[in-house]
Amino acid sequence: MAKLSATFLGTGTSQGIPVIACDCEVCQSTNSKDKRLRTSLLLTIDDKNIIIDTGPDFRQQMLREKVKNLEAILFTHEHKDHVSGMDDIRAFNYRAQKPMEVYATQRVQEGLKREFHYVFAKDKYPGIPEVNLNELTDEPLELFGEKIIPINVFHYKLPVKAFRVRNFAYITDANRIPVDEYEKLKGVDYLVINALRKTPHLSHFNLEEALEIIADLAPKKAFLTHISHLMGLHDEVSKELPENVVIAYDGLKLTID
Repeated sequence: MAKLSATFLGTGTSQGIPVIACDCEVCQSTNSKDKRLRTSLLLTIDDKNIIIDTGPDFRQQMLREKVKNLEAILFTHEHKDHVSGMDDIRAFNYRAQKPMEVYATQRVQEGLKREFHYVFAKDKYPGIPEVNLNELTDEPLELFGEKIIPINVFHYKLPVKAFRVRNFAYITDANRIPVDEYEKLKGVDYLVINALRKTPHLSHFNLEEALEIIADLAPKKAFLTHISHLMGLHDEVSKELPENVVIAYDGLKLTID
C-alpha cells in the first residue's frame, strides 16, 4: 500500500491571521501556531503531490514546504481564498513540462475561467499557467492508485466538495452536511473539519457544531481548520478540547495509516 500523508499548508480564514490592522490578542500573538495562512491541504501519495485548493498564499506555502513537484489540484469551491493562487502553478508547469491536472465541478470551472480568463483565452500569452480541466462529479476518482471520494457539503447555500481518502476526510467551508453525504464519513479515523469560531456563523460550523460531528463520527483523531482570530488563542482553546481533537496549525504533518 502506498504511503499517504497530509500537510496543513494553511489553517486560517479568508483573512488569515493576523488580520490586517487588528490589535486583538490573537493577531498580536507571538506563538507561531496563531499565525495562519489561508486554508489549503497537501496530500502526498508516495512521491506524488495533490493540493486541495490554491489560495492567495499558495506560493508562500509551496516555498515553505519545499514542494518540488505537484501532480494535481482538487478544488473544493470557487471562492477567492481557495483559488486565487493558481497562477503560481507556472513553476510546476515549467519543471514538469506539462499542464497541471485540475479537478473541479463545472460550476467551479466556470469560476476559474472568469478569474483566470487569460489562461483559457483563445490566443494565449507566452508563459501563462497551463491546466488540463477534469470534471469533478459525485463519482469517486482514482489518482495515483488511491480512490478519492467527493462528498457534497454546503457553505450556506453554496455547494462545496469535501473529500475522503481511505480513512481520512477533509471538510472545509461548510455549515451543513446532507444526511446521505454524511454516511460517506462513517468509519473515518482522521477527520479534518472547519470550525470558524465559538459563536454561531451563517456559513461555517462553529466550535460546538464541529465538536458534535466529531463526537458522532468518533474518529481516532480530529483536526479543526479554517480558524478565525475570533476563536481565541491556540494554546488556550486547545485546553478546552476533547483528548482526540486538536486545532490544526500551519505546517502540521499527518501520516495516514
